[in-house]
Amino acid sequence: MKNPVNLNRASDAPEGSPFSLQNQAAYRRWREAKLNAYPVSAEALMVEVANPLALTDVEASNMLKVCRKTNMVIYTGQTGREDKEIPRAVGARFGLSRLDSNLLADDDGITSLQVVPGKSQRGYIPYSNNRLLWHTDGYYHGSEARLRAFVLHCVSPAAEGGQNSLLDHEIAYILMRDANPDHVRALMAPDAMTIPPNAEAGLETRAAVTGPVFSVDPVGGNLHMRYTARTRSIAWKQDADTLEAVKFFEKLLAGESPYIFRHTLSANQGLLCNNVLHNRTAFTDDVDKGIARLIYRARYHDRIAGTNLSEMYG
Repeated sequence: MKNPVNLNRASDAPEGSPFSLQNQAAYRRWREAKLNAYPVSAEALMVEVANPLALTDVEASNMLKVCRKTNMVIYTGQTGREDKEIPRAVGARFGLSRLDSNLLADDDGITSLQVVPGKSQRGYIPYSNNRLLWHTDGYYHGSEARLRAFVLHCVSPAAEGGQNSLLDHEIAYILMRDANPDHVRALMAPDAMTIPPNAEAGLETRAAVTGPVFSVDPVGGNLHMRYTARTRSIAWKQDADTLEAVKFFEKLLAGESPYIFRHTLSANQGLLCNNVLHNRTAFTDDVDKGIARLIYRARYHDRIAGTNLSEMYG
C-alpha cells in the first residue's frame, strides 16, 4: 500500500537547490551571490535603448545583465510610436514566445491596459483607474500554466498617478527565510492558498485553484511565486504557521524596504521581468487634454532566456 499524500508538508525542492530548507550551504552561497552589489534604486534598473523594436547586441546584453541580478529591467526607448509589436519584439529578443492569451487580452494576445468601463465594472481592476494591490501575474494559474515573465510597454502615462512598486520575488524569499524559515515552509505547502473559482452571469469561467506561494519550477530550477494581496481573490490555509507567514509578508510589503523599487513608466519606457511582485497606485486621466494611460502587456509562459538558476549559479 502506497503512503498517502500529506498535503500539509512543504513542497519538496531538489536536494541541491538553494530553495531547499534542508540545504543551508547551497542557500548561503546563492544568497551571497544574489545580494552582492544588488541595486538600491529604480534608476539602477534602467537601460537606454535606441529602438526596442530592434535591440542591438550591446543593449540586449545590458538589459540581460540587470535581469540576471534583479529579475527585471526598465528599458527607455526613443521610438515615439504606438506600436503593439514593441512588447512582442522585446519578449522575442529574450526568448519569450509562448504568450498567455487570456480571455481579456486583445485578439493578438497583447493586452491593452487602459480604463475600460465594461471590464472594470465586472471587477477586473487592471482595466480601471483604481489601485492594484501587490500581486504576481497569473496567481490564479496552476503549475501546468505558470506565468514566468511579462513585458509592460508604456504608450502614454496617466495625467497623475499610476506608479508601480516592484519587488524581486527572490528577495522576498530571502527576507522571509532569514526572518523565519517556518514562514517559507508554510508558504511552500501545496495547500497554502486557494484562489476561488471565477464566475460571470452564474457561469463558472475558471475552477478554484489550490497550490503553494513559493515553489521550485522544474524548468531551470528557478523559484516561482504566486501571490495576491486582494483578499476577495484568495483563501489562505487556516493554520497558525500560514497565517503568521502571511501577516509577516503583508507587513513587509507595506513597509519601506530598500529592496522595493518605485517607478512611474513614461512614454516609450517598458518593464521586462520574470513575473516579479508588483502593484500600481490609482491614477487620473485628463480626457479634456487627451491624456489617458495606455500600457501594452505581454505575458508569457517562458522565462527570460539566460536567467535560469542553473545558468547563473551552476
